[in-house]
Amino acid sequence: MEYLIRPVRPEDWEQVREFRLAALQDPLASIAFLESYETALARPDVEWRQRTAEAAEGRHVVQLVAEGPDGRWDGTVSVLVERAGAAPRLGKPARVHQGHVVGVFVRAEARGRGVADALFRAALEWAWELREPRIERVRLIFHADNERAARMYRRIGFAPSGDTSPIPGDEQAREYEVLREPAV
Repeated sequence: MEYLIRPVRPEDWEQVREFRLAALQDPLASIAFLESYETALARPDVEWRQRTAEAAEGRHVVQLVAEGPDGRWDGTVSVLVERAGAAPRLGKPARVHQGHVVGVFVRAEARGRGVADALFRAALEWAWELREPRIERVRLIFHADNERAARMYRRIGFAPSGDTSPIPGDEQAREYEVLREPAV
């Protein structure tokens, strides 16, 4: 199936909400996302609209979706801009301007069809093309028990940074950071 990889538009807010709720029902959601289904479900529409509008603007964050010919979304990825020295939304403060990949999800029935690869190509292209700030690397953080994610990130070219952190609320669990730098 051919997919259109595109940024969300402000009017997509209901689809953004529904797709996020679907992602939060995935069997690995509890270790893949920093939000529960119940928390997301309770968010008011105004928050979904604001979140979608900010991602559609594409200055500090972008959310890309894989849209099939029938309009169905089968995947998504978001990239947050983290400026050097600024307080991060997640993880440790950045030493350089970087992109931070979050919210990666591909529907189970669409996995293995290149959807994640296409989303990541577009996400990395967006990050490398930013002029202000100039992104020096793209990172993502994932739970040590999420082997499905680890395999995908290695395949796409992310390499371990060596940085690990305990997960708040579960000091025995670890999350790992992986990085990707622009191709020379």
